[in-house]
Amino acid sequence: MAGKTLRDRGIGLANVPNIGHSGGILGVTAFILAGGKSSRMGRDKAFVSWKGRTLLEHALETVGRVAADVRIVGSATTFAAHGTVVEDVFPDRGPLGGIHAALASTETDLNLVLAVDLPLVPGELLEYLLAKAWGTEAVATVPHFEEGWQPLCAVYRKGFAKAADEALRGGQNAVHALLESQPCRVLSEAELLKAGFSRALFRNLNTVDDLANFS
Repeated sequence: MAGKTLRDRGIGLANVPNIGHSGGILGVTAFILAGGKSSRMGRDKAFVSWKGRTLLEHALETVGRVAADVRIVGSATTFAAHGTVVEDVFPDRGPLGGIHAALASTETDLNLVLAVDLPLVPGELLEYLLAKAWGTEAVATVPHFEEGWQPLCAVYRKGFAKAADEALRGGQNAVHALLESQPCRVLSEAELLKAGFSRALFRNLNTVDDLANFS
């Protein structure tokens, strides 16, 4: 895969309209989820340095390759200097609260969500997710491995905000449980492997010890 985009390899994006001059897809908004507590790391993961740059810088560059509009979900006080910030409508409700905040604020139907602590995810994988999302009416296009969903590297339609809002108001915080009840385009491990994407790309950086062994 090195050095080749999905377009070079004939996968998907040929049918995706609105490719901007910068390579980002117009009509898609990308959101970096950066509002976690980072309790296992002991400090804000967004500003942890990895390979010479912060995790936030890595994420901004990666999603900027595929989306013309990039926003950060987190505290405006913390992140305003780094880009457009969206704050949670339901504070302290975990990733589902972040996904809801993103979708409640967006003007586009398709919305890419990436957690800030997934630095191994390449732009080609995000292109692949978006290409698959363009081809379905499902409210979410989400990778799924044997152990479960990967909802923090996924594409959501704006309509998913309604289901997320209802779940959060009902006291439900689990993204996985909500996805089980919604029409989703499931990307299996076999499908992802066939396209050249292994599960190793979805490893997240959680602890200080991970920094020494993460590659």
